[in-house]
Parts: sequence; structure tokens; C-alpha cells
Amino acid sequence: MSNQKEDSKYSNQGIRTHQLVKAGLPRRRAKENRFKAYGLICIVAGLGFLVILFGNIISHAWSAFEQTYIALDVTFDESIIDPEGRHDLETLTTADYPALLKKSMSALFPEVKERQQKRSLNGILSSGAPYELQRFLQQHPALLGKTERVWLPVDDDVDMLVKSQIDRTVGEADRRLKDFQIAWIDKLIADGRLEKRFNKQFFASGDSREPELAGIRGALMGSLFTLLVTAVLSLPVGVASAIYLEEFAPSNRWTDIIEVNINNLAAVPSIVFGLLGLAVFINFFGLPRSSPLVGGLVLTLMTLPVIIIAGRSALKSVPPSIREAALGIGASQMQTVFHHVLPLAMPGMLTGAIIGMARALGESAPLLMIGMVAFIVDVPGSLTEPSTVLPVQIYLWADSSERGFVERTSAAILVLLAFLITMNGLAIYLRKRYERRW
Repeated sequence: MSNQKEDSKYSNQGIRTHQLVKAGLPRRRAKENRFKAYGLICIVAGLGFLVILFGNIISHAWSAFEQTYIALDVTFDESIIDPEGRHDLETLTTADYPALLKKSMSALFPEVKERQQKRSLNGILSSGAPYELQRFLQQHPALLGKTERVWLPVDDDVDMLVKSQIDRTVGEADRRLKDFQIAWIDKLIADGRLEKRFNKQFFASGDSREPELAGIRGALMGSLFTLLVTAVLSLPVGVASAIYLEEFAPSNRWTDIIEVNINNLAAVPSIVFGLLGLAVFINFFGLPRSSPLVGGLVLTLMTLPVIIIAGRSALKSVPPSIREAALGIGASQMQTVFHHVLPLAMPGMLTGAIIGMARALGESAPLLMIGMVAFIVDVPGSLTEPSTVLPVQIYLWADSSERGFVERTSAAILVLLAFLITMNGLAIYLRKRYERRW
């Protein structure tokens, strides 16, 4: 009888528990659905902010890939260019090209007589137009004494007006171009002498104080040299360190200290590496300041922990059975690692190395500390020449007051993002293409 009562008691408790659980199921499902909804909202919000960011950058950047040029009928007057009739390169280099341009502009607007207005008229041209004209004549010396139509860059304010980035409706005192200058520009457009063309200057020249002459070639070459030094130093050292620590190093206190310090170095702010490079490579060893060599050494120190950690993770992912099978058939530890383990871990190690290099490409803080923030006009031709890199170039342009640098800053950001996306895409491809699933 007592057993029946106990069975009935437990049965009633089970029924009540089942009823409680069943009653709580809708509430639990509602909480789960709310949690999923919150997660989905966060993802959508993040993607929305990303779209806004990219949209803002692209909206400012697309116009930088075009540059306004003016067509001038230039008479290469020998009395101005080569009065002595020498016909040599030095004469063509030192000729008075601004005088030729002023004559061409005066021929388009003969009614402009006042000195101040003539200065404003000649201000339509870029300050780099004489150098462009010089290069054109040096490439076509047979034009000496003849008249030829030449397309030359205009000033950045004129370029902004043609690109509709200057509001014509505001008062004359609130814009940099006067009404009579806008009237001249409209006449040039009507005559077909002002035209937007692909901005080759942006990819073919170095930095400049004038927005219409500024380009990213110097920064691209500086980034290339810097990454070359970083890759040559960090990849072999990082891979070798990962192999030794994971496969050969004994488990003792010293190894533990090294591992802890490597993990800590991966989290150190990048500017600290810049201070280290300034103190050691420049002040102590006397290496040239602002050079890709020093920049590559600093970025090597910064990327080494990332490459070592990624390499060790890739080696750990190889199943122990691979090592045991190789050792079981008589292979030495060296043969086991380099003939069996390393080939299987290499895709993961390459992925970590590429991601580390991509991080180095986007860094600017450590390079600011070693002087790569300097204004560099010439395109570097070696590892020891002064240069800058693309992130620092973006930083310099973003700090400039001229409106023309806004679009060039956004365009340089697009170029940098393209490189970063390409490098990360390559890392994903290598991982998907060569990884083995166990």
C-alpha cells in the first residue's frame, strides 16, 4: 500500500513538472526568438553603418579619378624658348614656359587688360602647367617654332567648380572664385576647351602642395619597399620560430616565459614599436630616417608575434596521428616535421602571414614615429631613400585645408582598401584551397 502511495506521489510530481515545463516553453521560445531578433538587428545595423561608410567614401572618391584639363593653342616661340638657337636639352628645360602660357591665355580673352584680372585669368591654370608644357616639348622637340593644341591641368578651384563641388548660388564673398572667373570658365566649357579626363596624375606622380598635382605613386612605392623588407624578414623568422616552439622546444619555464611574451607582444599598441624603432634603429644604429628600410624593420617587429601565433595554431591543427605514423616507420623528428607536418600546416601558416602583412600595410602610427610623415615629393627608388606609405599619405591629405584634397583622401582610402581586401581574399582562398579537414 505504501509503495502505491509513493508511486502515485512521484507520478503526480512528474505530471506537475511536465506541466510546469510545458507552461514555460512559450516563454523560453519567446526569449530565444527575441535573442535571435536582437542578433539580426545588430547584424543589419552593422551592415548599414558599413554601407553608409563605404557610400560616403565612394561618393567623395569617384571624382578624384577625373581631372579637368584646358586646351590651349600654344605657340612654341623660338625667340622665347631658344633665342640663341642651341636646340639642346638644357635650353628646353630652362625656357620661360609661363610666358608661353600667358600669351595663350591672353589670346583666348583679349578683352582682359587689367593687371589684377590678368593674374586671375592665368590663375585658371594649375601651377604645374608650365612643367607639363616643358615635358610635352621635350617629348616633341620638332614642335619648336610651331603652334600646337596642348591639354594642361587647371587649378583645383576650377576643377572643383567643373565637378559641381562648388556652389555657384552662394554669394561671391563666400566662394573662392569670383563671378568674372566663373564667366570665363563657362565660356571655356562652351568652346570645348575645358574637359574632364582620367586623372593619370593621381597614379603617376608623388605628393604635392597642389591638389591637382598630388598623386599616390610615391606612397605606393614606399609601401611596396616597406612591405618587401617586412616580408623578407618576418616570414622566415616567424615560421622558423613557430616550428621550433611547437615541435622542438622543451617544455620548461623558459619556454613558458617566451610564449607568454609573444602573446603579450601581439597585444602591444603599434605606436610602441615605433618608439622602439626610433630609439634602436635610428638613434642607436644610425639608419636613415623616413626610409622604407627602417619602416620595414619596425613593421617586422610588429608582425612577428602575429605570424608566430598563427603558425603555431596551424601546426597544432595537424592530427597527432600524422606525427605518430611518421615516427613509427622510422622517420626522425626533423623528417616528421618537414616532410609530413609542415606541408599540411603550410596553408594555415600562409593565411596567418598574409593577414599579418595586411595589418602591416594598414599601419601608420609606428611609421609616424620614425619620420615617414615627412612631405616627400620624389618617388623613392631604393630602400634607403626618404619616403612615405599609403596610410600616412592619407593622414597627411586628411589634414590639408584645400577642398581638392578631400576627394583625393577618399580615393587613396579606396586604393588602400582594395589592397587590404585583395590580401584578405588571398588568405581566404589559400585556406579554402589547400586546407585539409580531418
